[in-house]
Amino acid sequence: MQKRQAEDLSWEVIYAYTRQQAIEDGVLVDLMQPGFVELVHNAGIKFPVTVTAEAFGDYVELTPMAKKMCNDIKGRLWDILWMFRQAARKALGNTLLFDFYCVTDRMQPSKCTLKAVVGPGDQGEPVITIMHPWQD
Repeated sequence: MQKRQAEDLSWEVIYAYTRQQAIEDGVLVDLMQPGFVELVHNAGIKFPVTVTAEAFGDYVELTPMAKKMCNDIKGRLWDILWMFRQAARKALGNTLLFDFYCVTDRMQPSKCTLKAVVGPGDQGEPVITIMHPWQD
């Protein structure tokens, strides 16, 4: 069997959708912006974090019931970040599922699950993306 030369393994990139484009398009919510970045740092998270817009809408933004129960956006986001941080301390890989409790459409908080993936950012730097378990 012949060894392949490095130039045989190169590919031409036809199109790439960057993390920055996803943030600009509203697909990802950037938590490194004012108002959120302090929570990220206070939770002890060292890498840049984004949340998918769908997960942000379901668990961070205020539902009518969450408003009725006097929730606020920063408190809801803190719960997610803190529970992620606790799960990450025990994680062995680059993907983990973590649970937290959240007021969604009932007065009683319900157990919710999110997935976090650590991967390369646009420049190859480590970044964290939090999403629903079925999202990629």
